[in-house]
Amino acid sequence: MIGRALGIGVRVAGRIAGQQFVAGSSFAARPRSPQSATPASSAIGQRHADAQTAGRIVAQAGRGVSRGLGGFLKPFRHVGGIVWLEVTGFFFLLFAVLFAFRLWQNWSGLSRQPVQRGFIIAVAVVFVYLGLSSFWRARRRSQSG
Repeated sequence: MIGRALGIGVRVAGRIAGQQFVAGSSFAARPRSPQSATPASSAIGQRHADAQTAGRIVAQAGRGVSRGLGGFLKPFRHVGGIVWLEVTGFFFLLFAVLFAFRLWQNWSGLSRQPVQRGFIIAVAVVFVYLGLSSFWRARRRSQSG
């Protein structure tokens, strides 16, 4: 959601910057002679060509802004991915500890219900695996660059 809004903002900013670039360039400042004897279709064709040229300039400026912003945000994306893996690993391990604590509290009551005890043990093991693998992936990602 944030990435989509940021992308839209970058495109709008690129479009505005391109329009400002076109307005300040020699292309837009070219004097038009009202005395020129050109047919109406030729004038329409010239406007269409001018609009296409302006569109190309705006698109090129937008691509430049997008590439520049992407290069600026790349380190933050890398670090953000590592932090995200560590946070999710922490929550998985937190849930594993909570399941283990609950299992320890109710061990005597769960001895009459082996299916429920086995289920809680399985869930705790899965959460431990997910938590440790998340930290392992974060470590590998931080070492790779």
